[in-house]
Parts: sequence; structure tokens; C-alpha cells
Amino acid sequence: MKQNQFTIQRMTAIAMLAALSYVVFTFLQFKIALPGGDATSIHLGNAVCVLGALIMGGWAGGLGGAIGMTIGDLFDPIYIVYAPKTFVLKLCIGLITGFIAHRLGKIDSLTDTKKIFKWSLAAAIGGLLFNVIFDPLIGYFYKLLILGKPAAELTLAWNVAATSINAVTSTIASVLIYMALRPALQRAGMFDKLRAKE
Repeated sequence: MKQNQFTIQRMTAIAMLAALSYVVFTFLQFKIALPGGDATSIHLGNAVCVLGALIMGGWAGGLGGAIGMTIGDLFDPIYIVYAPKTFVLKLCIGLITGFIAHRLGKIDSLTDTKKIFKWSLAAAIGGLLFNVIFDPLIGYFYKLLILGKPAAELTLAWNVAATSINAVTSTIASVLIYMALRPALQRAGMFDKLRAKE
């Protein structure tokens, strides 16, 4: 990371993203109880992570989402054991989204709305597709090997389904919000202060 990666404005925005992802994940989720006292949930916490990565780049967006959803796990007796996994996976969503959006698509310098939308959508899909594959997979082995839960196989299908639903809804929400928020940030003079420094 470059030295100018974390200015006061960006650190404040990361903290706001963390707070927003915590609130969305904790209070606006639909929790589904699973065998063995486990649970999965439908939520838009990942949308906040992707949105942050689109606005500020992978490190900042991923960090905001990872901190917020990890705190959400730590305060939930069912999810507390998954906090380390959550932090790593959500940070990776941000890093992948940021890489596609800013390194490959260079969305910060684009002016064509269609190209901005295309690269934002591709970046969101890339980051969340990673999560669809690795969240259930790592969760399965985490339960099986570390926590010793024999119900790991029973919960795998539910986790895949919930993660897939989360990915679709988070992709739609994050890209639509980004496309609406980008011009507002530009008008307010905040776009350049928050944009990716990667």
C-alpha cells in the first residue's frame, strides 16, 4: 500500500463502511437455523464491502466490510467462531473487486457511464463469485476440521444457497448505489479524496 492510502477522509470513510456493514449484517439479516445449532443468513453486508471497494479501492473497501462483519460475528453467539474466516473472506471480496474495477477497468478515470457500469458490474461479480465459491468451501472445512462439527455436510448446501442469494442481491445493490453515488461524490468534491490510491 502506498503512503497516501489512508488519509483522514479515507480513514473516516472506512470507519463509516465498517459501521454500515455491521448494521446491515447484524440488524437487516434473515437468519436461517441449521442442524447442529449452526446458522446461515441472507443479508446485504457484502454489498457494503463491494461498494467501498468500488469507491475507494480494494484495501479500503475490503477492510471496512471485513471489520464491520467481523464485529457482527463477534457479537453473535452462533457466528463468533467464524469471525477469523469472515475477516479474511470479506477482505478478499474487497481486494478482488478493487483489482478488477481499478487496476483492470480503471473506473476512476472513465467518463463513459456505460463503461463505468460494465466494469463496476464485472468487479462486483468477480468479488462476490469468489465469495460464493470460497465462503461455503472454507466454512465446510472450518466446521469439519477445526470445530469438529459432523453436520458440516448437511449445512453445506444451505450455505451455498444463502451465499448465492447474497451474491446476486449484493451485486445489484452495490452497482446501482455506486452508479447513483459517484456523480454526487464528484459534485461534492469527495470523489478524488476517497478514490482508490492503489
